[in-house]
Amino acid sequence: MTDRSTRNSQRSKTITFQQGCTMALDEAMAADDTVFLLGEDVADREGGGTFKVTSGLSTKYGVDRVRSTPISEQAIVGTAVGAAVAGLRPVAEIMLMNFITLGLDQLVNHAAKLRFMSGGKTGVPLTVRTATGAGGGTGGQHSDMLEAWLAHVPGLKVVVPSSPAEAKGLLLSSVLDDDPVVVVEHTQLYWTRGVAPEPGLRIPLGKANIARRGSDVSVITYGRPVGQVLELAEKLAGEGIDIEVVDLRTISPLDERTVLEWVARTRRAVIVHEAVGQFGVGAEVSARVNEELHGQLDAPVVRVTSANAPVPFSRPLENEYLYKISDVESAIRKSMA
Repeated sequence: MTDRSTRNSQRSKTITFQQGCTMALDEAMAADDTVFLLGEDVADREGGGTFKVTSGLSTKYGVDRVRSTPISEQAIVGTAVGAAVAGLRPVAEIMLMNFITLGLDQLVNHAAKLRFMSGGKTGVPLTVRTATGAGGGTGGQHSDMLEAWLAHVPGLKVVVPSSPAEAKGLLLSSVLDDDPVVVVEHTQLYWTRGVAPEPGLRIPLGKANIARRGSDVSVITYGRPVGQVLELAEKLAGEGIDIEVVDLRTISPLDERTVLEWVARTRRAVIVHEAVGQFGVGAEVSARVNEELHGQLDAPVVRVTSANAPVPFSRPLENEYLYKISDVESAIRKSMA
């Protein structure tokens, strides 16, 4: 086989993060007629979504099941909640995560609470897909990672995939879940490539993944930083530093058992996320590690996060705002020292 043929063969076995999301929606819609999509410009005649995740699906399943909506996040989430209560499985797309604020009443006061307030009789099988993330120069109103807001709400599940296969498996599980789930997709991952998953792959919600086993330091992260930390781990392996990488996958429910089990082995923990550090997911994970493993750690838990500021529009300022892999390396070395 020629080098070109080999490269093409290898490429054919990979997909983009965006394609992973599309595969999940396609499989869910094929398996269950109650699954339908709604959101701004999601149908093919309007472009198939801002990030083309829903491209081709309205042509395949019809505009009754892939519905483009007016520009009203409140209406999108409200309609989706009502449809879920009525027995359907809506997948609502909120173009960018900052705009989810406009639908928080329906999401927090209704979707998240209806099962509890009905004594378990009324489920809300609703999935909200939303995109966000810094690094594209889109400014403070289009780039915030707000997963900690939503994880603070009992009754909501929050998922943040890190790769094409993870996006496919986690999104499919979310759509088929009987409770409301918010799936946060990083805008800078959509065109990254990874190994294509097997058809039907579902990744259980609430179960972390040991993306790399190691013995010296546990790096706990999720979403975009996972791939970056894995690359760093390979670099440090050349120096004899053995890094373990824990991909949380699901922020809520948090897989505390897996986190504690693996940190107990390495006795050191570094937590990395793109969101600001103040009251973030890292603070929650750090608190649980310190509460449960007090006295067993060889070093204090270290957090690496982005700066406590709105995301700047200026590219140089945005670069300064974002966490850096060099900071992660410094945190690892500090923990081992």
